[in-house]
Amino acid sequence: MFPRPHIPARAHAVLPPWLSHALRTQRGPVPWSAVTRGALSAGPLLLAALLAGQISLGVVAAIAAMLAGINDRPGSRRASVKRLGAPAFAGAAGLVVGTYGGDRLGAVALTAVLTGLGLVAGGMSAIGPVASAAGTQLLVGAAVGAGMPLPEAGWTRALAYLAGAGWLLALRLALPTPGALAGDFRFDGERDAVARVYDAVAELLDTVGTGRATERRAALTAALDHAQDALAGPRLRRRAGSAAERRLHAQYAAALPLAEAATALAWTGEPLSDRASVGPRRLADAVRRNAPTGPLPAPSRSAPALRALDDALLHAADAFDQGRGGDLHTRRRGARDLLRTAFGAGGREYGLRVALSFGAAVAVAQALYHSHEYGRHPHWYWLPATAVFLVKPDLGPLVSRVLCRAAGTVLGALLFAGFAAALPRPEGLVALVAVCGALIPVATRHFAAQTAVATVLVLALVMVGGEPQASVSRIVETLLACAIVLIVGHLPMPAERGGQVRAQLATAADAAYAYLAHVLGGFEDGLVPGTSVLGGSEDGSVLGGSDDRSVRWTLRREAYRTLSEARTAIALAAHELPALARHSKGTDEVAAVLERLVDTTTACAVHLDDTGRLTTRHRKRLTELLGELAAGSARVGLPGPAPSLPSATRANLSAPG
Repeated sequence: MFPRPHIPARAHAVLPPWLSHALRTQRGPVPWSAVTRGALSAGPLLLAALLAGQISLGVVAAIAAMLAGINDRPGSRRASVKRLGAPAFAGAAGLVVGTYGGDRLGAVALTAVLTGLGLVAGGMSAIGPVASAAGTQLLVGAAVGAGMPLPEAGWTRALAYLAGAGWLLALRLALPTPGALAGDFRFDGERDAVARVYDAVAELLDTVGTGRATERRAALTAALDHAQDALAGPRLRRRAGSAAERRLHAQYAAALPLAEAATALAWTGEPLSDRASVGPRRLADAVRRNAPTGPLPAPSRSAPALRALDDALLHAADAFDQGRGGDLHTRRRGARDLLRTAFGAGGREYGLRVALSFGAAVAVAQALYHSHEYGRHPHWYWLPATAVFLVKPDLGPLVSRVLCRAAGTVLGALLFAGFAAALPRPEGLVALVAVCGALIPVATRHFAAQTAVATVLVLALVMVGGEPQASVSRIVETLLACAIVLIVGHLPMPAERGGQVRAQLATAADAAYAYLAHVLGGFEDGLVPGTSVLGGSEDGSVLGGSDDRSVRWTLRREAYRTLSEARTAIALAAHELPALARHSKGTDEVAAVLERLVDTTTACAVHLDDTGRLTTRHRKRLTELLGELAAGSARVGLPGPAPSLPSATRANLSAPG
C-alpha cells in the first residue's frame, strides 16, 4: 500500500500519476530506536578504524552499516536477522567478486562479468523483498570492490563488510525498543505485531456495513502478514523454545478464526453493535501487557458469522490461558519454487532490465575511467552503484525513482560541499557520518530524502578515505545513471512487458483458486488427502467443505498475502509513464475481482462451518465472480480459473439453481 501524498487534493487530481508519486512521502512517529542504532553504527565504526589506523577497512564497514540501516525496518528481532543478514552476506560476496575481477580482468571482460552478475541478481530480486535487498547489495558490493582503490585483499574487505553490517545487527538484537518492557524483552516486535492483528480485527468490525470495510480488511491482511513474518523468522530450534514464545504463537493462531469471522461479517454488509469489537480490543491489550484477557463480552449469535465470531473469542480466551503454541500457517517455499520464480517470466524481465542497466553503467564508467576523465582519483564505481538503486522496481516507479534520485543527489552534494568547507577533518567528517546514520531511518520515508542523506554520508566516507571533495562528479555520474536507466527502462524486450506484474497476479490467482477449491471440498493438489465431494441440495445450495481448518487457514493466508503483493506491484506499474503503464492495464480490475472472490470464499467457509451448506446467494455470487475473473483474465493474458478448479467444483457452481 502507498502512503497518502502531502499535496492538496486539487493538485493531486491534476498531476499525472508518475509525477504525483514522486511527491508522496510516508507519515508516522519518529523511530527513535532505529535512529539510535543508526547513530551508533557507521560513525563509531569509522572512528574505531581511524584510531586503529585501518581507515580503508573502516570505510567499507561504514558503507555496509549504511546499507544495513536502509534495511533496518520495524519488526521483530528474529525477522531482522534475515532482513539484515542475508543482504550483508550477498554484499560481501559481491565485494569479493568485484575485487578479484577488478584486479585481474580487463575493461571488456570485467563489464561482461558484472553484467552477468546483474542478470543473476535481477532474477533473484523477483523472489521477494529480502532477496531484492540481497540482489542490490550484491551488485553494489561488486561495483565497490571493482572500483574502489583499497590496499586490502578481497576476503579482508568482505570481512570488514560483514563486520559493519553485523555491528548494526548486533545493536538491533541487543538494544531495547519501545514496548520491550512488557513481558519478555526478546519478543517486543512479535508482541506488538500480534497485538496489531487483534486491533485490525476490531477496526474491521467497527466498519462493517460502511464504505471503509474494504480498506480495513486490507489493513487486517497487512497486519497478519507482518505478524506472520515477525514470528516466522530464523530460529535455532524447529519449534518455539520458551513459554513466552509458545504463548505468542498461540495468540497469533487464535487470531485467525477471528479474522475469518470478521471478514465474513464484512461480506454480509450488515452493521454490528459496538459490543462486537470490544473482545478483540481486550485481546490486543492482553497481548501488549502479556497479561490474562479477563472477561470477554459475548457478541450476538443470531447469524452464522456472528456465531463464528463468538466461538473464535471463546477459543482465543482458552488459547491465551493455555499458551500451548500454534501453527503459523505458512507455506514454506522450497528451492524449486524459488528457482521457478527467479527464472519465470517476471524474474527474466526483472533480471534483463537490471543486467542491461548495470552493464551499460559499468561500460560507460570504464570508458570514462580509462580515458582519464577522473584524473588520478578514480571512483567509477559510483555510476553503476547508482544505476542499481535506480533500476529496482520495488523502490518505486521508474520516473519517480529517477526524479527523486537526481534531486536528492544534487541536494546532498551541495550540502556536503558546505559541510566540507566548514568542518574540521577528520573529526568533523566522522561526526557528519554519525549524524547521517541517525537520519537514515527517518529519510527512508522518501527516496529523495534517503538519497540526499546517503550522498552526504558516502562523500564524507570518501573524503575520510583520502580522496578530495567530489560533489560535482557525484552529480554528473548520477545524471548519467539516470539517463542510462531511463533508456534501458523503455527499451523493447524479447519477453512480454509487465511480466513481473502478471507473474505476481497469476500467483495470486492460483492461490485464490486453491483456497476456493479447498473450501468447497474439491481441492485436488495433494495438501488435503480426504476432502469431501460436493453435492447439490433441493434448494440449489452446495453441501460439503473440508474439516481441516488448519490447511484452510494456511491457504487463506497464502491467498491474501499473494494478492497483497500483486496489488503493490500493480500500483507501482500504474504510476509509470504511459508508455510503460499501458502494459499492465486492466490488471487492477482483475486483482479487485480476485479480492472479492477470496472474501466471498471466506464467507462461504464460515457459513459451511455453521450450516454445512451454501445458500443460493453464496453460490450465485461465486459463479458471477468466476465469470468476471475469466473475462478479465482473458483481457490481460492470464489463464482463467477453469484449469485450476476441480471439475466437480466447476460443474456444481455452473449448474442451474
